[in-house]
Amino acid sequence: METKKREISGKRIGMSLFGVIICAISVGIFKIAALGVDPFQSFMAGLDAIIPIEFGTLYVITNAVMLLFALIFERHYIHIATFINLFLLGYITQFSYEFLQTVFVNPSIPVRVGCLAVGVVIICFGSAFYMTADLGVSTYDAVALIICNTWKKGKFQYVRIITDLVCVILGSILFLMAGGKVAEIPTIAGIGTIITAFFMGPLIEFFNVHIARPVLHGKADRPQ
Repeated sequence: METKKREISGKRIGMSLFGVIICAISVGIFKIAALGVDPFQSFMAGLDAIIPIEFGTLYVITNAVMLLFALIFERHYIHIATFINLFLLGYITQFSYEFLQTVFVNPSIPVRVGCLAVGVVIICFGSAFYMTADLGVSTYDAVALIICNTWKKGKFQYVRIITDLVCVILGSILFLMAGGKVAEIPTIAGIGTIITAFFMGPLIEFFNVHIARPVLHGKADRPQ
């Protein structure tokens, strides 16, 4: 398979780092909202409930397994940003959530809804920078891309929906196995999960067009 040669610059690395940090903070906000997180984080929440180690360490281990999968089947998707995501996102999420718990103690429903809205906007903003930098994808994104582009097992949008559903189902099962109650499942797989799974695309593209790409290329290259 012919691979695209990526331009590596300090600006692209900085955008990748910034995007990952913003996305990690957004996951902490999603956790405070307790109205559902994105599909992969639903799986991580279930895993975190049943495995008694720090979330940051668990995130690194889980992504290292998926990294091995990607390295075996298609290394093209693995680059600098993949490792930034792997080693930083879990720990920043853990720190953000623990800090926000001291700020929002027993948040009310309106506060939780507000956190969900802020979380959605922030994760889309961070994703735009991460994606525009084009220095690799997360190990989870790589799985769907390999199934679609390397194994030729379907169109990406459908493969991604399937992998997202698998994550939500596994996360919910693990959460229940850890002693969680059925009524508490919406805290890890709820309205926030539906929003992130189906409605993030347009907002990410908005930030791509109006902020991330102009930052990378300069205003002169801004799409009309």
